[in-house]
Amino acid sequence: MHSKMIGAAAILASIALTPATASAEETIELNMATPWSGGHWLEIGANSYAKIVEQITDGRVKINVFPAGTLGPALKVTETVQMGIADMGHAWGGYDWSVDRTSALFGGWPGGPNPEEYMMWLYNGNGLALWKEWRDDVFDVVAIPCGVTETEIFMHAHKPVRTPEDLQGLKLRTSSAWAEIAPKLGASTVVLPGSEVFSALERKVVDAIEWGGPGGNLQEGFDKIAPYMMMPGLHSPSAVHDCIFNKAAWERIPEKDQKLLELAGKMTMLETYLGYAKMDIAAYQQMKESSPAEIVLVEDSLVKAVGEASDEWAEEQAANNAWFKKVYEDQAAFLDSISGLSEFRFAPGSR
Repeated sequence: MHSKMIGAAAILASIALTPATASAEETIELNMATPWSGGHWLEIGANSYAKIVEQITDGRVKINVFPAGTLGPALKVTETVQMGIADMGHAWGGYDWSVDRTSALFGGWPGGPNPEEYMMWLYNGNGLALWKEWRDDVFDVVAIPCGVTETEIFMHAHKPVRTPEDLQGLKLRTSSAWAEIAPKLGASTVVLPGSEVFSALERKVVDAIEWGGPGGNLQEGFDKIAPYMMMPGLHSPSAVHDCIFNKAAWERIPEKDQKLLELAGKMTMLETYLGYAKMDIAAYQQMKESSPAEIVLVEDSLVKAVGEASDEWAEEQAANNAWFKKVYEDQAAFLDSISGLSEFRFAPGSR
């Protein structure tokens, strides 16, 4: 199976030949559920997609973005869309991992791609086609990848974590694949929605938390309540959000505008990549200059241990889940195929 990259020009040309199924005056309104209570994932992610859709459809499709909990539970966006309570959702696959662990491969996992690699796998490899087929088969929704996130801060914690030994007995708030991989290294994990993360860390219900990149974490103020901040984000080199649609709602949209909604997802990939990078660079500089927390760089022994535990976890999932095996093998093969990039180009920020 091969996913062919469709350029904006080709999409727009095909739209000109596609008959409309709704009058030019008709406006289709879609209600979007999100797992975000506010901040950058709502503003740069979900809201950006909605704005781009309204702009490129000349207002024929309007998306009303609702914060977490308004249309359904924050961690149940996919279910809310499946049931038709919301027409669509701004989703993160990691919240669906209890249904199918394959979600971690799309949502981001310790052994997965960085932001650039995710976009290349989606649009230069088979990632996009696999994603759509998986969402349709397992969740019965239409999916459009619509945002790539940054590498996260590894942890904010009440104790420093530098080596594998430092993970022993650590009570960690996390989610998705890392919730099963970290225990292989001696940590105990608990999954909490975003609204509970700050208070759990502040009250020391947990020893450590992971949440997002420097920009989002600075907004949340985690560095003010925990004295140590570990980097880099071994647990999440990157993640991708997708905009998922209830099938009945999707069928209400004329085919020419469906194509534009696909294009909007690709445009939002660029918007989020640039937006998160800009925000994170500024936030990280501020953290280095004025944060009360100590920045701790983990040792190579921990990097190696996380990699080995992640590979072990992935092989376990692949042995029992056909979808996981299919996506895991394709993703791994693609990452191997682009390994030569590091031989002739600089990594961002490396000079």
